[in-house]
Amino acid sequence: MEYEKLAGEGGGETSEIVRERVEDARRRQLARLQGTGLMSNAEMSATEVRLHCQAQMDEQAQSLLRLAMAQLSLSARAFHRILKLARTIADMEPSDIIHSHHLAEAVQYRQRVSG
Repeated sequence: MEYEKLAGEGGGETSEIVRERVEDARRRQLARLQGTGLMSNAEMSATEVRLHCQAQMDEQAQSLLRLAMAQLSLSARAFHRILKLARTIADMEPSDIIHSHHLAEAVQYRQRVSG
């Protein structure tokens, strides 16, 4: 998040605008998952993740994902969770393609294990 948005500088989005973006993202997800019995990106199986996330990434996002896998030693579960979140972030933009900035934001939200 940018400092200006958090500090209230530059006039952030209103609750109404955010609500509309969320509703639009949900409509996009429902349309994408129509006929699967799924309602959201979070419910996708590995098959849907390959189809709707991995196959919809640009080259820079794919490179970033490879780098994150190697440097962060991500498990298969973490890999799929990051891709589902990146898909949702792209849906909020809205973008049909997962770009590197969507993936970077998803990786950034990953819980860190301390210790």
